[in-house]
Amino acid sequence: MAKRMFSVTALWDHKAKVFYSDSDIIGLHIEAATIEAFEEVMMDVAPGLVMSNHVSKAELESVAPVDLIPAILWQRPAGKAA
Repeated sequence: MAKRMFSVTALWDHKAKVFYSDSDIIGLHIEAATIEAFEEVMMDVAPGLVMSNHVSKAELESVAPVDLIPAILWQRPAGKAA
């Protein structure tokens, strides 16, 4: 069975003045000016990317849907930038 726990961390780029993502979710690349915008994009696209890039067709056909729901561990940045 595919991995079910994924992580997303928002990091601050001082030079570009954006939050960017560090994640083990294949295809997840976020840049946003605010942490709120970052979270909105993450919540919108991360679950779909997990299903598209980390769950096989065989799993979709043979595993109960409740067992396919991923856990996404979200870590807000610490400090003043957040």
